[in-house]
Amino acid sequence: MTAPAKLPLGSSLSEFALIESYFKQGALAMAQTARVATNELTTIALGIGDDCALLQTNGSEILAISTDMLLEGRHFLPGANAQWLGHKALAVNLSDLAAMGAKPLAFTLALALPASDTVWLNNFSTGLFQLATQFNCHLIGGDTTSGPLTMSITIIGSVGNHQALRRAGAKLGDDIWVSGCVGDARLALGALRKEWSISDLALAEVLPRMHLPTPRIDLGLGLRSLASAAIDISDGLLGDLRHLLRASHLGAVLELAALPISATLANQPEIIRWQCAAAGGDDYELCFTAAAEKRDQITVLSQTLSLPLTRIGYTTISTEAKIELIDSQGQALDANKTANLLRSFDHFD
Repeated sequence: MTAPAKLPLGSSLSEFALIESYFKQGALAMAQTARVATNELTTIALGIGDDCALLQTNGSEILAISTDMLLEGRHFLPGANAQWLGHKALAVNLSDLAAMGAKPLAFTLALALPASDTVWLNNFSTGLFQLATQFNCHLIGGDTTSGPLTMSITIIGSVGNHQALRRAGAKLGDDIWVSGCVGDARLALGALRKEWSISDLALAEVLPRMHLPTPRIDLGLGLRSLASAAIDISDGLLGDLRHLLRASHLGAVLELAALPISATLANQPEIIRWQCAAAGGDDYELCFTAAAEKRDQITVLSQTLSLPLTRIGYTTISTEAKIELIDSQGQALDANKTANLLRSFDHFD
């Protein structure tokens, strides 16, 4: 097996470059050497690079597996509400299953705690199990240790053979859709960080979107036969969309004004409005592509779920996952003015 190329010591890497250079290439090399990294029961159907890995069993179902970590001071503010943290820790993992069209089965929890605070643990577990019960997702094990407050969940779901949604399935000319509304979580975070000022009423309206995201499991299940590709929006709509486009070897044209936003965000100055909607993270909505002939069926699904699904653009030919932003009249927006909108959250910025 050829070892993946590593950069010189001291080099600075972005989050995704780190994964690509040190882990993805090594995993691919192992798979190529073994060709079937498998035993008699399980085959790796999809490895690093999507919302979940996929393990093919000897039955009619594929296991979808994903891991997400939340670290105090990086993913949530010090002193955050413990019950909200319990909810969010599981919700962000459920969102990965939703993006693959997978049904939740079970999860493990690894927890580092600065102290064994019984009040904190009671509140955290309450939020965790309320959401787990809602989606019938069972805690099956984990680990605990002393250390900086960190929670890491590995989640397991299932999806039928050939039904999993992947980032690499988009086709040229597909519509691009997004669920719900985007940007409220980033608006709340900016207010808490004093990046901008919003009213107490506005903050109260958007805080739940930051602390208590809704995993779109039912939407993911409904998109199995409709979407060609999907991804959940965790690091910002345009940045996450670019991951999908890169995997599908396509570009996109998006109408900025078509991005679905709440009335609260719509009342903010334009620069805040579009920064939050286009590049803000923690939305945990789904962005997906589908053929134009699926529009009526997607509209019916939207009505069935009582969940807005908004068409925001279409895929184009591009070797560099280029995204062109246009106004409501179809005119290209000034690239210099929109450059910051195309940046997504990076854990190593």
